[in-house]
Amino acid sequence: MNHPTSRVHGGSRAIARRIDAIPASGIRRFFDIAATMPNVISLGIGEPDFTTPEHIRAAGQRSIQDGETHYTSNFGLLELREAIAAKLAKRYQVRYDPHTEILITTGVSEGLNIACQALLDPGDEVLLPEPHYVAYPPNIILAGGEVRAIPTCSADGFRPRINVLEAAVSDRTKLLMIGYPANPTGAVLSRGELEELAAFVQRHDLYVISDEIYDRLTYDGDHVSFASLPGMQARTVLLGGFSKSYAMTGWRLGWLAAPREVLEAIMKVHQYVMMSAPTASQCAGLEALRAGEEDVHLMVAEYERRRRVMVDGFNAAGLACQDPLGAFYCFPDITSTGLDDETFCERLLYEEQVAVIPGSAFGRSGSGHVRACYATAIEQIEEAMVRIRRFTERIRGGA
Repeated sequence: MNHPTSRVHGGSRAIARRIDAIPASGIRRFFDIAATMPNVISLGIGEPDFTTPEHIRAAGQRSIQDGETHYTSNFGLLELREAIAAKLAKRYQVRYDPHTEILITTGVSEGLNIACQALLDPGDEVLLPEPHYVAYPPNIILAGGEVRAIPTCSADGFRPRINVLEAAVSDRTKLLMIGYPANPTGAVLSRGELEELAAFVQRHDLYVISDEIYDRLTYDGDHVSFASLPGMQARTVLLGGFSKSYAMTGWRLGWLAAPREVLEAIMKVHQYVMMSAPTASQCAGLEALRAGEEDVHLMVAEYERRRRVMVDGFNAAGLACQDPLGAFYCFPDITSTGLDDETFCERLLYEEQVAVIPGSAFGRSGSGHVRACYATAIEQIEEAMVRIRRFTERIRGGA
């Protein structure tokens, strides 16, 4: 007879099956290797190299000095929710009630997780264009959902096509998950393309999780929020945050906007797993929205300068690279080297001490590409491009 606790101590039998279904991050492995090597130029991590602007840091510090060290409302500071609502109304002409339709989260990562937990039942299918951010499939799986990958390609600018979506939808499809501007490709959807997606969503009675963390980082036109399209606010959970636009990654601050009844369901998850986002971070976020617009413009201008150097560098090295229209990533095609993306990244790291990420870490459609982040100093980017060109020339020369 088995001891009642034998499953707990039974090795792999103790691990939930859904956890076994989640692969280890393809990004983390290269970070771990790079951390052991001297003189590595990392183009891998998707984090601004800028320090959080001083006035934003000061607002967080003041909140601590003033004794604001307690829980806020589960929803978050009302003043911050009101500022987010005002921003969405002004920039995207979409209006949310800050009392009942906006929730402050511990980064967009928490917002993604609790939205999936609240919306998905076991067996529900989620349409997910790929390449995609690495955290999307695990959060779907953890909530009991099933991923239906929607392949895209560089010839289409990594934009999802409606005929491919139509072929994938089934009677178990509940959600479309999108993230534009896109990590890892830098793709941005035009208003017309988003309207086609909206018509598809309406046609099949779907809901949408739209991750718009990079909404302020666009280079050739303004971002269009999916929730602003006719009829889509009622079907959309909108995710946003402070990490990318205001260089606030370590503050772990995001927000989620959704129709009242949907937000109430998401709140049930949030209040038990998180209680509330850090108070000092919320105070800093309020300052960012009130007085951080100039900071955003300065950082975007610098990203634009770096983008040009990196795109030109990859193309000069014979690695076809489209202009990313948003975010801060290039996604060059490396198939001309004859190497697969995993081998390319491993050899580049060991031979030239440059860290980039295999495109296949972001889904099958990313195979044959690598992701390189230009949120690092331009001098580092310039040196990395020299090393990458030297590497590709050596590869093509048969070395």
